Amino acid sequence: MTNHHPAPIWTCGGCGADWPCGPGRRHLVAEYREGRVALALYLAAQFVTAGRDLARLPAGELHHRFLGWIR
Repeated sequence: MTNHHPAPIWTCGGCGADWPCGPGRRHLVAEYREGRVALALYLAAQFVTAGRDLARLPAGELHHRFLGWIR
C-alpha cells in the first residue's frame, strides 16, 4: 500500500502529487470519519504551515488545495 502523507515541500510521499493528493484526501476522510471538525482543524494547521513553506503560491490556491475540498 502506498503512503500518501506529506513529504518535504508539500508533495505526497506516495505518488509525488501536491499534498493532499486524491488518495490522501480519501484516506483523511476515512480517518476522520467521526470527526469532520477535527479534520478541518488539522488541515487548517497544515495550511498555515504550508503557507510559510510555499510563500510563492497564492493564498487562494493553497486554501483550495488544503481546505476547499472538505465539506
